[in-house]
Amino acid sequence: MEIVILCILLVIFIETSFLVYKSLKSHKSRLTPGRRKVYVDSSALMDGRIVKIAQSGFMSDNLIIPRSVIREMQLVADGKDTERRSRARFGMTQVNELERSVHCNVEILQDALDHTPVDERLIELAHENHGIIATNDFNLEKVAEAEGIDVINVNALASVLKSEFLPGEKFTVKIQSTGSNPKQGIGYFQDGTMVVVENGNKSVGKEIEVEFVRFMQTSSGRMIFARAKRDKKRRK
Repeated sequence: MEIVILCILLVIFIETSFLVYKSLKSHKSRLTPGRRKVYVDSSALMDGRIVKIAQSGFMSDNLIIPRSVIREMQLVADGKDTERRSRARFGMTQVNELERSVHCNVEILQDALDHTPVDERLIELAHENHGIIATNDFNLEKVAEAEGIDVINVNALASVLKSEFLPGEKFTVKIQSTGSNPKQGIGYFQDGTMVVVENGNKSVGKEIEVEFVRFMQTSSGRMIFARAKRDKKRRK
């Protein structure tokens, strides 16, 4: 009986050792040598489009997400600003989506959670490790460029691509506030894209069907202009 117990314990020990070895090996080989080290900031994660780019296979880099960036999103997600809180929570879900992508390697870097500003930490990491920064933050991009660090900006990529909507195409959006023009309503897509809706001022708090008019890409983000569909009953 003692021999049987010893054999069972030996098998368990061997299997456990193998799993630990496999886990350590997987962790060490997470980043592929020779690929670019791309340090991802919170604005790129909260935008969400970087995930679609990675999943499409166009970004086969080593994506590094510092723990300080995730911590920054956690603090925003606990804040009082409803819009920023929603975007921060969305950004944290995008971290998981990136980790599941088979076309790029993702590492959560356990950097120090001290009082160093996150943007400054990203620049330091990129400098020390000859990496680049992925961001949609216009100010961070300019500072990085001044420091001689290359930047990937999804907004810059989007500016050379066509809009995902065609003129006259219809979609739904929730109107959250009125715009600078009294007749405008303002809504947002899940990735934070602003939708300016003509004649949407009377639908604040409601999800309505709108018609795409045009698309505008700026250095600080993208905007979609649409027109609220008229109620047929009202027109009668």
